[in-house]
Amino acid sequence: MVSRRVRQSPSVCTDLPLDNTDICGGLGLLRTLLRSSFGPTGRLKLVHNNIGGQVVTTSTSSVLLSSFSSSQPFINLIKTSILNHVSRFSDCGLFAAIFCLSLVEEARQSAVRGHVSIRVNQHVLGLCTAYLQGEHCACKVKLDFCSSHNLIRLAASVISSKPACVLTGPEVLHVSRLAVQAFLLTVPCGSPGAVTLGRVVTVFVEGFPVLTSAVFPGLLLHTPDALCLREAGNPLRVVLFSTSLAGDLSELGDGIVEVRPGVDTDSQILDELLELGERVVKDGAKLFVCQKVIHPVLQQYLSSHGVVVIERLGFPLMEPLIQLTGAQPVATLHTTVPAQAYGQVGGLSMKNVGSKTMLHLHPPGESEICTLILCHRSETMLNELKVSCQKTEHVLRLTLRDPSALLGGGCTETHLAAYIRQQSLNGVTESLSALGCTHTDYLLGVEAFCRSLESVAAALEHDGGNSLMDLTHGHHWTVPPDVLEGHVEDSLCGCGLVEGRPGQKWTYLHTKYPQFSPAAPCRDSPLRPRVLDSFTAKLNALQVAVETANLALDVRHVIQDTN
Repeated sequence: MVSRRVRQSPSVCTDLPLDNTDICGGLGLLRTLLRSSFGPTGRLKLVHNNIGGQVVTTSTSSVLLSSFSSSQPFINLIKTSILNHVSRFSDCGLFAAIFCLSLVEEARQSAVRGHVSIRVNQHVLGLCTAYLQGEHCACKVKLDFCSSHNLIRLAASVISSKPACVLTGPEVLHVSRLAVQAFLLTVPCGSPGAVTLGRVVTVFVEGFPVLTSAVFPGLLLHTPDALCLREAGNPLRVVLFSTSLAGDLSELGDGIVEVRPGVDTDSQILDELLELGERVVKDGAKLFVCQKVIHPVLQQYLSSHGVVVIERLGFPLMEPLIQLTGAQPVATLHTTVPAQAYGQVGGLSMKNVGSKTMLHLHPPGESEICTLILCHRSETMLNELKVSCQKTEHVLRLTLRDPSALLGGGCTETHLAAYIRQQSLNGVTESLSALGCTHTDYLLGVEAFCRSLESVAAALEHDGGNSLMDLTHGHHWTVPPDVLEGHVEDSLCGCGLVEGRPGQKWTYLHTKYPQFSPAAPCRDSPLRPRVLDSFTAKLNALQVAVETANLALDVRHVIQDTN
C-alpha cells in the first residue's frame, strides 16, 4: 500500500510586523481588552471556549492572558512575557501589559526610528529604576512590620483591584486583615539559624457570607464522619504514613511477590497491619494520619484504643502537617516506627466551618502553619477571591525581600512621568552622545515613554471621567465628566496621600504643561496612603514592559511554519 505524500506548504514570512494591519489590529484589541479590565472599577470579562466547559468571570491578568490564544506569534511573544512576570511576582500583570503595548503604539506612531526608540526607552528605564530604588524617591513608602496599617492597605489594593470578587468595602477590609494576619503567622519570630517561612492552608466554603471568613493557627482537616474526641493530656503524639495502609498487594511496591500455596495473603497483610497498630498504640500515639487509605479493620482497632484516625489526607497537606507536627512520614509498614518519626500537636478540637465540621490540629508551640477559611456567596466569586488571596499572600511575602511599597491609584505613574520630563532637561548633552541620536529624537522618545506611563494611570478611569495631574506633587486625580478641574479642591488624589487645596494648579493628562520638579508630600500630613502597590512586583513589571516593548520594536521578520 502506497501512502500519499502531501507536499509541505512554505513558511509564511511577515516583513516589518508593526506595519502589518492584522498584527496591529490584534495589538490594539488586546490593549483595549486589558485597559478595560484595569483597576477596582475595571469591567469584567466572561471567558469561555468553543468546546464547552465552565464560564469564568474575571478581570485578572493571569486568567485573561491564559484564556486566549492568537495565531500571531508576535502577539504571543508579548503575552508569554507578561505571563512569565505574573508567574514570578503575582501582581502588576495588567500594568506591565498596558505599559508595554502603549510603548509599542507610541513608538509606532512616532517619527523616531525604531532603534532610537529602543535606546531611549532603555535609558529612561535606567532613570526610573535609579529613582525608585533611591532614598529620596517621593512615591515610595517604607513598610514597618511593627504596624500592620500599610500591610493591610497593600493587601486591600490587590484584592480590591479584582472586581469579580464582588466585595463590599467592609468585606475587602476584613479579607485584607485576614490575609495580613495569616501572612504574619507564617513568619517565624526569633528562630535561630536559617529562617523558613511557614505556610497558609486555605479552605474554601461556598454559600456563606464573606465576613464569616477567619484565620486559625494550626491546621483544619476534613473529617468524613463526626469524631468523638476523648480527653487526653497535651501535647499529643502523632504518627504520619505516606504509604497506603489499605492492605492491597499492589501497594507493597514493585517487584515479584512469591506466595506459597494455601497461604491467605489477605489475612497475613491484615495481621501485619494490626501488628503495626499495636506498636503505634503501645508507643502512645493519639493521632494516626495517612496520606492514602487505611484498612477499615485497622481504623476500628485504633479508634477502639482512643486513637484519632485521619485517612486520605492528600499530598498537598503532607508538607504543612510535617512542618506543624515535626513528624517524619513513614513510607513502609514492615518495620518498627522509629521514635524520631513521631511528632506532636498541641491539642485537638472540632470546628464548625459553614456546613462542614473539621478537625482542628493546634500547634504544639510557636508554629508557622495556619489555616485561612475563605467564604463567599457563590462559586464564581469564590474562585476569583481564591486567586486574589493567593496573589495577596505572594505580594506580602515579597515585602520581606524589600519592605517598601509604591503609591497606587496611578500616582506613581504620573509622578514618574513628571520626574522623567524634568530629568530629561538635565544632562542632555551627555545622554545624546551616549545614545547617538539627535536632540529632537531624544525628546520625542522621552515624551513617548512618559505618555505611556500616563496611559496606564488614565486606564484606571472607566466611567467617562477625566484624568488630571497636579503640578506640585505630580499625583493622579480623576474627576467625573461633568466636573471642571477648578473643583477638585475637596478631593484626594488616587493614592489618598495628597489633598486638593485652593490655588492648586492642574493639567489634564496627555497635555503640555510647564516643566516642574515633583515634590514629596508633606511628612507632617495626617493623611496616609489608601492605595499601595507592591514595590518589587511593579519594579520588575516596569523592566519587563520596557524590555518586551524593545524586543517587539526590534523584530524585523516573523517566520511562521504553517504545516
